[in-house]
Amino acid sequence: MAQRRLLEGLGVTVAEETAYRALLRHGPATLSRLATDTGSSAAAIRRMLPRLEDLGLISRVAGRPLRLVATPPNVAIDILVARRQEEIAHSRAAAALLATEVAERSGPHPEEVLEVVTGRDAVARRYLQLERNATREMLVLVHPPYAVDISDDQENRQRAARQGAPTRGIYGPQAFEQPGMLAHTRRAIEDGEQARLGQVPVKLAIADARTAILPLVSDEDRAVESALVVHPSALLDALVGLFETLWRAAVPLRLSAETLEPEAWPQGPDTEVLALLAAGMKDDAIARQLGLSPRTVQRRVQVLCERLGARTRFHAGFLAAQHDLLAPK
Repeated sequence: MAQRRLLEGLGVTVAEETAYRALLRHGPATLSRLATDTGSSAAAIRRMLPRLEDLGLISRVAGRPLRLVATPPNVAIDILVARRQEEIAHSRAAAALLATEVAERSGPHPEEVLEVVTGRDAVARRYLQLERNATREMLVLVHPPYAVDISDDQENRQRAARQGAPTRGIYGPQAFEQPGMLAHTRRAIEDGEQARLGQVPVKLAIADARTAILPLVSDEDRAVESALVVHPSALLDALVGLFETLWRAAVPLRLSAETLEPEAWPQGPDTEVLALLAAGMKDDAIARQLGLSPRTVQRRVQVLCERLGARTRFHAGFLAAQHDLLAPK
């Protein structure tokens, strides 16, 4: 008797569902074992892997040979349902935009300009969707709290692999207070992001100058629970203009994992200290980011200020950026 299809309504093909259900029944399996269980070939299963991972149905087990494990059904179905709900929401938005082409009026209605997203997971999905669909450029004002988990290395690698649009990001004084943010930013720069240090009055991300997401948070909030999505309008034009104004006033942030030549100054650790000083961070926050003791950071800051002739800590960071000392030599 043919196996009843359960996931067809969520966009899962027969072959994909067969592979997923085989993993659920038999547990973690190699490509060859899964091919045997499904009556397919290892090559066919390998070709299917990116799609199965993108759907959130499977993940890879560390080590060799390659082994696959099924996502628990309650988690997998929630992911598929959320994705389908996003697709439905986009279809509805598309219908509204098409309706404006035949409507006899001078501009869009307010409800077609602003979309309210509520819930931490919903905001994260909406941001990732915006990032994934960008084709020309992402503009980002970076300020905590963050909608996505920057400590999830696997998710960050997957995002970097599928993100095609170049990114320009402005990092505010508090951007690096969260542990791991400096390393996350270094990887982003190595992947091609243009990063600058400057003032960040609001959290903001804009994709292709066509859609923006504006998280609604205050300095006391520890998570992003709601956000506004802004569609083409005068408001969106103003947000793009705000970013460009802040970009021109910001200073370049260049971090590198490479070591510098022995005779170069500043050396690698001091370059990072200067970059974080330019971001307005305190000694304790710098120490947490670089894995140093606060006393060590205090000594380095004092030496750097004396060498640069800076009156204050922030002045030292500003002078370093002004003289292009934040760039690797």
